[in-house]
Amino acid sequence: MKSYRQELWFNVKGRREFINITPEVETCLQESSIKEGLCLVNAMHITASVFINDNEYGLHQDYEDWLEELAPHAPISRYRHNRTGEDNGDAHLKRQIMGREVVVAVTGGRLDFGPWEQIFYGEFDGGRRKRVLVKIIGE
Repeated sequence: MKSYRQELWFNVKGRREFINITPEVETCLQESSIKEGLCLVNAMHITASVFINDNEYGLHQDYEDWLEELAPHAPISRYRHNRTGEDNGDAHLKRQIMGREVVVAVTGGRLDFGPWEQIFYGEFDGGRRKRVLVKIIGE
């Protein structure tokens, strides 16, 4: 069995953003030369997420609105976590909702997606460098 590891780095200027990282993950898969196996993609920061869904702007805006209703950023005093001097208590909750990682089957050297599926990096506390791990195992 072969194993491949790569880190993808992001520096989102704003506080929140959804980035389609499918092309970067597909590049990793091609570099790995793995034809059959599994591809793990996970956020390496506690205030970021990796998830699979449709690459459609309206849906992404719906996510943004929904997440802000569930865990609004302000007032920051509402979160006990922020008593440590942080202002990102909401980002931790948003990450929990959206998830840490995805696993995608690799079949015939390709990501084995259903219709419309794409991989996204969700940033909820931007403004600094963050990374995503891509780990592919198989033959």
